[in-house]
Amino acid sequence: MLNTLTLTEVLGKLKRKEISHAELFADLQKSYAQNEKLNVFLTMNDKLAEDSEAAATKALMGVPLAIKDNFCTTGLRTTASSTVLDTFIPQYDSTVTRRLKEAGAAIQGKTNMDAWAHGSSTETSQYGRTLNPRNPEHLPGGSSGGSAAAVAADMAIAAIGSETAGSIRQPSAWCGTVGLKPTYGRVSRYGVVSMASSTDSPGPITKTVEDAALLLNHIAGHDPYDGTSSTNPVDDYTQALGQSIEGLKIGVIYMDIPGLAEVKSLFEPQLKVFEELGAHVEYAQAMDPNHAIGVYTVVQRSEVSSNLARYDGVRYGNDRSHFGDEAKRRIMLGTYTLSKGYADKYYLLAQKVRTLFLQDFARLFQKYDILVSLTSPGFAKKIGASESSAMFGELEDMLVEPSSITGLPGINVPCYHDPKTNLYLGMNIMAPMWHESEMISVADAFEKHTSWNSWRNAEKQ
Repeated sequence: MLNTLTLTEVLGKLKRKEISHAELFADLQKSYAQNEKLNVFLTMNDKLAEDSEAAATKALMGVPLAIKDNFCTTGLRTTASSTVLDTFIPQYDSTVTRRLKEAGAAIQGKTNMDAWAHGSSTETSQYGRTLNPRNPEHLPGGSSGGSAAAVAADMAIAAIGSETAGSIRQPSAWCGTVGLKPTYGRVSRYGVVSMASSTDSPGPITKTVEDAALLLNHIAGHDPYDGTSSTNPVDDYTQALGQSIEGLKIGVIYMDIPGLAEVKSLFEPQLKVFEELGAHVEYAQAMDPNHAIGVYTVVQRSEVSSNLARYDGVRYGNDRSHFGDEAKRRIMLGTYTLSKGYADKYYLLAQKVRTLFLQDFARLFQKYDILVSLTSPGFAKKIGASESSAMFGELEDMLVEPSSITGLPGINVPCYHDPKTNLYLGMNIMAPMWHESEMISVADAFEKHTSWNSWRNAEKQ
């Protein structure tokens, strides 16, 4: 089945004319039968074959990509999984989707997500929850749960997600995929439905590190339409693949957090791979990630209250009565923390603690080239787990929130597979800002020297 191939494999076979687009589409369409159960795609592109044919001579050769439903796509419905935008059809493309199209990708369809990206389960979607393809009794994570599930189910060759605090890496960990969050400002936010503007970061969700590096090449770079977009030069990230990591200093953080006992014994043996490859590995003391929960909660809710104020039913979409419960809770808390007499107590204090995290990471990166941790405190939770916990997302994203609020790049790679449940653990690999290449080198080396990636494992876990 051609839909089980990686992006790099598909491009190679198309280039050598070993397969045709028609054959690829036929296998992808067969996989769509899973959508009724998994609820991965909300909108499909009826013009996919036409779009693909028009782009067949470009770098990405018309290969279909799944796009999270908070990226504006010309002529293709964009809902952010909220019925407020149920009938919204953008008149322009996000910079990310425009660049992918210019590189020769075709937009396959729009994937389910937590409504407005509020959550880490894809259970807050107003179009129904998405299920984890690895084990449908469990959640895929979120908010990019649909994109991660699309890749894990081989319903997409690769996908695009966005991360505010774990929303690329956490669902990738739970679904056993690769998820890359670039440095904040490395990839343009223009045309992405804003959640928390100071941390929103688009990035790829793929089957391999190689595929993630390839897609990052096409979406990274300065954008005059995004005032937070960086003018820093962009590497060719595929050149970071296959590089030696000998001599690198790797710091392991967050191993002393309560509640990790179950997965710590599964995670720590994986660190020996780095030592076998010549890297120096040691445990490091980092600022307690529990503090990031409060920082993120206040900053994110505050920015949400501002960003969602525009959805009043006047310019586009339905009126505010269509907001779901989670959106209403976040708007109310954010408005409160920004109100007169409370901003100093909450919002400004949160920003000060955010600065302490920046300083702590600066200290760590003076000693270490790379930092690693678990991506999520455990395996994917069962269906319904988020409904009884108001802080579900913050707790499940706790280990990646510090790097998100400080703008650092990070990548999730599968680092353990439980044969009983078919669920995965993820390793979060972090680098200093703008050092995605070093991060990719380490992730690629780990992936190639372990058997946890199901697309690299010949036995297909």
